[in-house]
Amino acid sequence: MANNTEEKLFSQFPPVTTEQWEAAIMADLKGADYQKKLVWKTTEGFNVRPYYRAEDLKGIEYLGKKSGEFPYVRGNKCNNQWRIHETICVKDAAEANRFALHAIEAGAESIGFDLPEKLDAAQIATLLKGLDLNTTELAFSGKPDAELPAKVFAAAEAQGADPDKFRVFFGFDPIIRQLSLNGVFCNGDDGTGCYKTIAELVNRFSKWNKARFISVSGEKFQDSGSTITQELAFTLAAGHEYMAGLMDAGLTAEQAARTIRFSMAVSSNYFMEMAKFRAGRMLWANIVNAYADGCARKMFVHAVTSEWNITAYDPYVNMLRGTTEAMSAALAGVHSLEVRPFDTAYETPTEFSSRIARNVQLLLKKESHFDNVVDPAGGSYYIENLTKSIAEQAWNLFKQVEERGGYVAAFREGFIPDAVKASAEAKDNAVATRRIVLLGTNQYPNFNETADKAVTEECITPAACDGKVLRPYRGGMAFEQLRLKVDRSGKTPRAFMLTCGTLAMARARSQFSCNFFACAGIRVVDNTFFHSVEEGAEAALKSGAEIVVICAADDDYATLAPKAKELIGDKAIFVVAGAPASQAELEAQGINRFISVKSNVLETLRGYVKELGI
Repeated sequence: MANNTEEKLFSQFPPVTTEQWEAAIMADLKGADYQKKLVWKTTEGFNVRPYYRAEDLKGIEYLGKKSGEFPYVRGNKCNNQWRIHETICVKDAAEANRFALHAIEAGAESIGFDLPEKLDAAQIATLLKGLDLNTTELAFSGKPDAELPAKVFAAAEAQGADPDKFRVFFGFDPIIRQLSLNGVFCNGDDGTGCYKTIAELVNRFSKWNKARFISVSGEKFQDSGSTITQELAFTLAAGHEYMAGLMDAGLTAEQAARTIRFSMAVSSNYFMEMAKFRAGRMLWANIVNAYADGCARKMFVHAVTSEWNITAYDPYVNMLRGTTEAMSAALAGVHSLEVRPFDTAYETPTEFSSRIARNVQLLLKKESHFDNVVDPAGGSYYIENLTKSIAEQAWNLFKQVEERGGYVAAFREGFIPDAVKASAEAKDNAVATRRIVLLGTNQYPNFNETADKAVTEECITPAACDGKVLRPYRGGMAFEQLRLKVDRSGKTPRAFMLTCGTLAMARARSQFSCNFFACAGIRVVDNTFFHSVEEGAEAALKSGAEIVVICAADDDYATLAPKAKELIGDKAIFVVAGAPASQAELEAQGINRFISVKSNVLETLRGYVKELGI
């Protein structure tokens, strides 16, 4: 047995150089284009190579830093104890209080209260009744209310809360919640009044030193279709604008930085999201470092799973999305995390969906022990390079915003909404063509599912937008609108798979076509195999299906498709599955409907639904 104190593992093997790896890859590619086959061209503005090595870490300045050390890439502290957050919409103070107490008993450690209307002091006291404010942190959002802090702190004091332990966040965010979403900034002024009000609150309630009054709602960028680098850059730009505005209003740089809480979405782009939070901490630390030092440079960040990729159809898939997203945020070292319940697309979350959302994080903590490991991604050649690339792209975009006079000026100019809109349109096209897959919606739908009665047109219709503000929406809405239209039409259109020719290709094309048409709620009639076109056409006509799809190999179509078309006639919509070399010849014979991996699935299905009279 080798003596491991003297011999290094695998020391008997010679080192392999990058040149040797590249030579082996080129040999395996057999002439194929390296860039097209193996290099990922991200929408974030940089390319990702197929592999990274130790040499790729050269030039990354922060390597060697520990958690809790500037610039905090590896985390703000020496542990990974994030808080499980749950938001409750307050319609009745007493009822919301019961929900909060139950959530805490079930594992929540941070409670958000969304206030659609202003509450008086008595209602706030009812809302907080029985909560241990020394251990449970609170976050408020909803209707802006400058009097809210006084009501909350009065109730906290009455309950004997310790000013050094009570952690509370007020959702003042005029830059994003008002300007970016509604186009109105601080009642139409330049922000001076808003910043002055917030600065006065910070000074007035300074003894509550764990209170933060500004929440930068960065998740609204991703929920509106932005890229990851856009979300990070614009969130940082809004944070910097707050820093400048609050200092102009009389706060010190340290006071200003310590009153800002960031909130960002986390998508299913697993490793990229880990890198985003790591890059965000580093960039914010360097921004604040120009004004202050010490712990004020730490980015205090909350994460919430993405709303953009939540779907109304096959909603249980949202549990899977939420789980991987939660893993990214937890491993990235956020302060708190909220997993959206799987049914949020179409109803107020139920007790079951809320419990599942909490349990995702409890499993990550209690069974997977993610809270026991700090920055497990640190040192990974791949993730360190992702972190560096995201930081560079986000920083360049941040500087472009600053060159335009800061966030507010850049937004009013149209720079920010135009950038997000362009990204959203690219994403929409990628969803329509399945380059972005929303499982259960634009790919592999549940064939037999019809919309839950709670799913309405209002649930799946994005808000109107004039292009001058952000428009949060869900990426699957267009497919959901189409499918709901079919579901509610009173009709049950069917697509019949006429499988013939070469068996293997017939089955593959049939599976593809079933998935294709089911995305619109069109029922599919799959068939194993027909030994002749005549047999298949007879069965298709007997079924009464409104659409007949011939599924065969490319070489079979030149003879089989015209024969099938002749037999089907005008009794059904005739479709060829694939894009065969003979397509031009088939089109000359009157066959003009083809579906393939190159199709715009959404637009194609809209056309068929229209032909069906729906």
